[in-house]
Amino acid sequence: MIPARFASSRFPGKALASLAGKPIIQHVFERASLARYLHNVVIATDDERIRDAARSFGAPVRMTSADHLSGTDRVAEVAESEKAGVVVNIQGDEPLLDPAAIDAAVLALANDPEVEIATLATRIEDPSEISDPNVVKVVTDLRGDAIYFSRSAIPYAREGRAAHFKHIGLYVYRRDFLLAYSGLPVGPLEQAEHLEQLRALENGHRIRVVEASYESFSVDTPQDLERVALLFEPSLLK
Repeated sequence: MIPARFASSRFPGKALASLAGKPIIQHVFERASLARYLHNVVIATDDERIRDAARSFGAPVRMTSADHLSGTDRVAEVAESEKAGVVVNIQGDEPLLDPAAIDAAVLALANDPEVEIATLATRIEDPSEISDPNVVKVVTDLRGDAIYFSRSAIPYAREGRAAHFKHIGLYVYRRDFLLAYSGLPVGPLEQAEHLEQLRALENGHRIRVVEASYESFSVDTPQDLERVALLFEPSLLK
């Protein structure tokens, strides 16, 4: 499921911003549709403009409440009426999303019945991102489960270098867990970092983190769109 809204604070209407002749949301839908382990890809929105655009390129659409505070809540509303045992929350602002990374995250749940939620991370290659609070970092235990997500530089490299990983905001949920998630209490860490995924950790739930090899490029501002346009290769969509 791809949650999409029009009223983005930093880039209103970004889901419909044009990139290589298509709206961003269409690129995301087409990339997600290439994943082998997704049986259905749906766009969830509260905006008629996004609904109409999605229908124009043949994407299934579910209209949702306009009162949701997060994309996760929007996905959960639609999941209530779906029978799928596993639901994937795909960010609508990553036009270069890697379908193989989606499959890897889905397999994390398929291969371990105890895992309720999985997500992605990639190794940070640009040193400037380590101290950038807009780049969320994650550290994991030896099983690959998240210990913590932070806007700060974790781990701190006291001596020598340390590997740093950037969180990619794609989530795979078991449906029952997703439906219960919004009802979990918000803890002090989530409040401090403004990172919704910390809610699961603070309430004692595991998050399996799968390392992806692709570089994540999200479009949050008009400047991001310009940057992605320079990197964009139409051949990647074939």
